[in-house]
Amino acid sequence: MNRILLKLYVKFQELKNGDSGQDLVEYALVVALIAFGATAGMQGLASGINSAFSDVSSDLISSI
Repeated sequence: MNRILLKLYVKFQELKNGDSGQDLVEYALVVALIAFGATAGMQGLASGINSAFSDVSSDLISSI
C-alpha cells in the first residue's frame, strides 16, 4: 500500500513540476508576434502598391 502511495506521490510531483505545456504557450506567442508583424508590414506594402498603380494609371492616361 505504501509503495502505491509513494508512486502516486512521485507521479503528482512530476506533473506539478513538468513544463510540457510551456512549449505550446511559447509557440502561440511566436505565431501572434509573426501575425502582428505581418499586419503592420501590410500597411506599408499596400500604400506602395497603391502608389505604383496610380503612377501607371497616370502614365497611361497621359499617353492616350
